[in-house]
Amino acid sequence: MTVLSADELNTDPFLLFNQWFAEAQQSEINDPDAIALASVDADGMPSVRMVLLKEILPEGFVFYTNYTSRKSGELIATGKAAFVIHWKSLRRQIRVTGAVEQVPDAQSDAYYQTRSRGSRIGAWASQQSKPLRNRDELAEAVRKIEETYPDEVPRPTHWGGFLIRPAEIEFWADGDFRLHDRFKYTKDTDGNWASQRLYP
Repeated sequence: MTVLSADELNTDPFLLFNQWFAEAQQSEINDPDAIALASVDADGMPSVRMVLLKEILPEGFVFYTNYTSRKSGELIATGKAAFVIHWKSLRRQIRVTGAVEQVPDAQSDAYYQTRSRGSRIGAWASQQSKPLRNRDELAEAVRKIEETYPDEVPRPTHWGGFLIRPAEIEFWADGDFRLHDRFKYTKDTDGNWASQRLYP
């Protein structure tokens, strides 16, 4: 199955990403914005987890998390990240690698205000990745935050966004007999994108 012609491969990869993402929002049953995010620790040991892609900007891809978590520590230390987004309903996936950085506070504030009250409280109550004795301990932390902030719940300074600035974006579409359609965009030092079809 050929997804794109040679001419179409010369377009901006963000245009294609947004096109595929829009189609996935119509066909994927749950969380079309779920990405498997990879980071690496100081010893070179990789780790991966699912997070939600919340913004697709001209400069890159944004997700939000606890800055004191394991993933945040690894991302801040290395400045590098990778993710894959897979849509089973469309039999497509996209891989992204690039530099990662924290977004400005104002950007995190703006997104935080779009979250439900329960999610805002959770950002305060959860000491993400730290040991938890039992669920009662977490419930008590939630109760205390609810009492502390009966009205507006401000964004905690330990919670915010990361921007991944892609250096490579690879598109993959399932093909018959494992003859998949696979092509990669690579950004050069001038910020221009070049595309290359790959063997499956």
